[in-house]
Amino acid sequence: MKVTIDVDCTPDEARTFLGLPAVAPLQEAVMQELQKRMLDGLAEMEPEALLKQWLPAGGEGWEKMQKAFWGQFAGLAKGGKP
Repeated sequence: MKVTIDVDCTPDEARTFLGLPAVAPLQEAVMQELQKRMLDGLAEMEPEALLKQWLPAGGEGWEKMQKAFWGQFAGLAKGGKP
């Protein structure tokens, strides 16, 4: 014998019926904190600040990276493997 019971209710009604706590205030607080952290992180992603992090020695790091790229291209032009 198989018995099926369908219950039609909202998540809030089910939570109340089962005696579970309301999580909406906690979820709202967590989402506000997450939004604040994401916006703070975006402020740090300015191009000038990122370049300073990536190339701390100024132009020297850029020149080394450029030489490495040109070396790879020159090797490919001569028939070498990448």
